[in-house]
Amino acid sequence: MRVLLIGANGYLGRFVADRLLADPAVQLTALGRGDDADVRFDLATGSPGALTRFLDAVHPGVIVNCAGATRGGARELTRHNTVAVATICESLRRSGCGARLVQLGCASEYGPSQPGSSTAEDAVPRPGGPYGVSKLAATELVLGSGLDAVVLRIFSPVGPGTPAGSPLGRLAEAMRRAMQAGDSELKLGGLGVQRDFVDVRDIARAVHAASLSAAQGVVNIGTGRAVRLREAASVLARVAGFGGALHELDSPPARLVIPGPQGGADHPMERPPATYPYPDGCGTWQQADVRTARDRLGWRPRIGLEESLADIWMEAACRI
Repeated sequence: MRVLLIGANGYLGRFVADRLLADPAVQLTALGRGDDADVRFDLATGSPGALTRFLDAVHPGVIVNCAGATRGGARELTRHNTVAVATICESLRRSGCGARLVQLGCASEYGPSQPGSSTAEDAVPRPGGPYGVSKLAATELVLGSGLDAVVLRIFSPVGPGTPAGSPLGRLAEAMRRAMQAGDSELKLGGLGVQRDFVDVRDIARAVHAASLSAAQGVVNIGTGRAVRLREAASVLARVAGFGGALHELDSPPARLVIPGPQGGADHPMERPPATYPYPDGCGTWQQADVRTARDRLGWRPRIGLEESLADIWMEAACRI
């Protein structure tokens, strides 16, 4: 089976590529904007006609789209998350390859959820920001295309390679700085938010399963359990061997204070706090209903949060 992977060098794409390459039945071709892609093509600016000609020449059986942008203004997000997917869909409609499309969506398409609830695929999407809007528009394009397609709505990815700008990436960086400075306490804000953290390697397994399945429509990929960021911070402290105290500041979710050396002008409360963004627009709670993934893909998460956090810390510790 020939698989065309778009976005192979991104955070999720790297793990998806590794998983697909481990299948001896898969012939993988990577398409992207970078020099290391097998085929260079910019979905945001390239024409559907050019991509159609490539599809007809390569004739993939599956196209996996891991590409997209998570940050930027509405115009940039629309260009990379929506226009790019429109190009893929139009090219597939024109092509004679008949490839199956596996599109990676995100939980931000749902927007805020009621605390204590599990969000199923039939929930009415109410994205809380331009990122979620751009990803939801892409999902609607895929669902309305008439193609053999499935959209995996990924909840909060975690594990090796976690971006430093993500909530858990920032927690690890704050802890690294505290340990490097010999601080006996770590003051953090915004730990009340709860997310459904799913390991990137489990996400890659889900993509592989979706590529081989006949499932269509939307499928949630998460663990089915929301974890408070405060709990994740405690687990991270344990795996890191941080023996100091964790103090939660009474601050809004958009703030994170990283303490500096004690005393004098470097008193931690006198240092400007680093921003701690939640760009997903999902409010304080999100938890996936993952029954569809189990029933239609035969997929369940295997990697626990502690293992994911240990891998994040291993990367952070290398910078000490």
